[in-house]
Amino acid sequence: MAKTGQRITLSFDNGPHPDVTPGVLDTLERHAIKTTFFVVGNKLAAGRAASERAQAEGHWIGNHTWSHSIPFRDRGDAEFVHAEIDRTQAELGGLAHPDKFYRPYGGAGRIDGALNATAVRRLIDGKFTCVLWNSVPGDFSDHDGWVETALRQIDTIEWPLVVLHDIHAAAMRHLDRFLGILEDRGSVFEQTFPASCVAIDHGRRTEILDSGVVAN
Repeated sequence: MAKTGQRITLSFDNGPHPDVTPGVLDTLERHAIKTTFFVVGNKLAAGRAASERAQAEGHWIGNHTWSHSIPFRDRGDAEFVHAEIDRTQAELGGLAHPDKFYRPYGGAGRIDGALNATAVRRLIDGKFTCVLWNSVPGDFSDHDGWVETALRQIDTIEWPLVVLHDIHAAAMRHLDRFLGILEDRGSVFEQTFPASCVAIDHGRRTEILDSGVVAN
């Protein structure tokens, strides 16, 4: 069972969405919570306003591939891997956090194979910070039941880094309730990431990466 004072880090993937992301930002503002938005490059290219607002309000912006289409376990050639990382970083421009946060695409919350040797080398050479996750409650597929799933997951993790998705309006209408429950529990919201979810830190390998969990 979660304890009073448990640290929780929230993150949002797959945006920005011109309609959904602003509502998420409104909810986070009401609860005075800062988080990280890991954006998809081709969506950012289609509209930057929501991400610009997020940055202006103190949220961090990270790289979540260009196309969010094929995990590196399934396509690992250098041309594809480098384009997925570098094209998005270029699109981010001044929105990018100085620590160059990058989150790989694993597909339905999978971590295994989300990176490969080519991606690891590119992230190290580029001095990226690669941020993983340990809680994926599935708001993308269970728009109404994800809150209860998230709470069960959080109860089993010392410092959860929860992945939500600011692209589904039906799921995000439950965000305010979710945050309220955590606040009532006495949870402490952190913007920083638990070390257990950082595979590469400013271009340096960590023991998470060396464990072989994420690389092929």
